[in-house]
Amino acid sequence: MTSRRRRRRRSASFQAERKLTPQLIKEIATWILLTVAAVLAAVTVAMAFFKTVEMSGDSMEPAIVSGQRVFVNRLVYQMSQPERDDVIVFYGGAGRTRTYVKRVVAVGGDTVLITDGVLYVNGEAQDDKVFDRMRDAGIAAQEITLGSGEYFVLGDNRNNSEDSRSANIGLVRREQVLGRVWRVD
Repeated sequence: MTSRRRRRRRSASFQAERKLTPQLIKEIATWILLTVAAVLAAVTVAMAFFKTVEMSGDSMEPAIVSGQRVFVNRLVYQMSQPERDDVIVFYGGAGRTRTYVKRVVAVGGDTVLITDGVLYVNGEAQDDKVFDRMRDAGIAAQEITLGSGEYFVLGDNRNNSEDSRSANIGLVRREQVLGRVWRVD
């Protein structure tokens, strides 16, 4: 057998293998549909449980600076409650139109007091070596006891933050909390 005949046989068998059969078409269509379904499911989960907001202002500096995009995990608080030191995103103002990013410093059942620029939670001074002494105690100049589902939040840049000390924000209620910050870009 000559090499030319062998090449023809190989070419003919290769072409036979390349033919589109109904079974091959069905298998390709199945893979395409599964891929599209997986992408749609991923997008739906991301939209339902995660959100992004842009940080506005310098109240959380240096941890989060103005203009950075903050990714919010909305699912985590469906199964648990915010805890001290969590950085949360919550709605403030009428009509839930404005979002704030702040750190939780006290939770339901805690007492909060700010005296001489020092934060006291349950009568204990908080180690604020990282944060500046607060010039304005706001509503926390008098001891406050948080109810169930209430949170006292402060910005990391304590002297340049509109937070729970401000009467227009005050204590954050559970239903105002959108979620916990899990990533900053």
